[in-house]
Amino acid sequence: MGNIFGQAFKITTWGESHGDAVGVIIDGCPPGIEITAEEIQADLNRRKPGQSEISTQRKEGDQAEITSGIFDGQTLGTPISIIVWNTDAKGKDYEHMKDVFRPSHADYTYQAKYGIRNWKGGGRSSARETIGRVAAGAIAKKILKQMFNTDIFAYVSRIHNISSEEFTHELTSVEIESNIVRCPDPIAAEKMINAIKSARKNGDSLGGIVNSVIYRAPVGLGEPVFDKLEADLAKGILSIPACKGFEIGSGFDGTFLTGSQHNDQFYIDNGNIRTHTNNSGGIQGGISNGENITISAAFKPTATIMKSQKTVDIFGNEVELQGRGRHDPCVLPRAVPIVEAMISLVLIDHALRHRGQIN
Repeated sequence: MGNIFGQAFKITTWGESHGDAVGVIIDGCPPGIEITAEEIQADLNRRKPGQSEISTQRKEGDQAEITSGIFDGQTLGTPISIIVWNTDAKGKDYEHMKDVFRPSHADYTYQAKYGIRNWKGGGRSSARETIGRVAAGAIAKKILKQMFNTDIFAYVSRIHNISSEEFTHELTSVEIESNIVRCPDPIAAEKMINAIKSARKNGDSLGGIVNSVIYRAPVGLGEPVFDKLEADLAKGILSIPACKGFEIGSGFDGTFLTGSQHNDQFYIDNGNIRTHTNNSGGIQGGISNGENITISAAFKPTATIMKSQKTVDIFGNEVELQGRGRHDPCVLPRAVPIVEAMISLVLIDHALRHRGQIN
């Protein structure tokens, strides 16, 4: 339970941080979609550890093995299985904390819920689980591009108290991938990188915000009441490890506006219905309206830090814990492809459900 996501385009992720492997089963993918292992690998490379000086130094190639569902570069319509082997797991790095609950981590809650937990790297609660999401998301992105010419871009807009400029032009992957923090503003990016380096040196961590823009999202995605598009997007993004906040469109800032200021007034543009503003963030009444979908996701500072902290152990003793091992001082740069993946999975699921309703 809780390991399956989606209805028409359904994924099941499996595996633990320091187990033998992690992976995903994808069910409901349409046949005849052209996809290569290299396209899937490209997104996994953006998520993998050890990719820069500001990420964890765990060295994993994260090489995807497709074991079913794709033949001669095309999807078959049958379940797709993708596996990634763990090659640099070091469970002994966590042995000193196997009986201790790390502050703000999932150790205590998993123990309380199940009465047992995999203490090596957090087990199932580790962000390593997101490999399966990113692999599936790469396929979802490809289908959305082929069906609707939809593009999905996420980027780091803030680290701690350092914010990027606001972007009014259509962003590109080249801009986002131009630096290791994945911020299209080069001046802010340099400051962000230095802040992350400083936090790591001090044994601490930083949080921030990932913004996302979905260009050319089709009109009509989303269901009434409980399966509203923004509700499913919120569920998908908030399910990402370390994500603690979600906003769409004007978000909380919209509460400072009056109705006359906030309403997105309609007009006709070459026969198409458009809105002058986009405070709704591309979704009205839970259904996409064809404008850009704009989302912000807040990520907390990494829970495992090298500073000494007060906590308790499984025996009920108050103890002090100092982290060891390999950890990201800031999860934001590696969260970017995960956010894109979850958005892609929600959109393709709704697109296939919508196609089933109108056909």
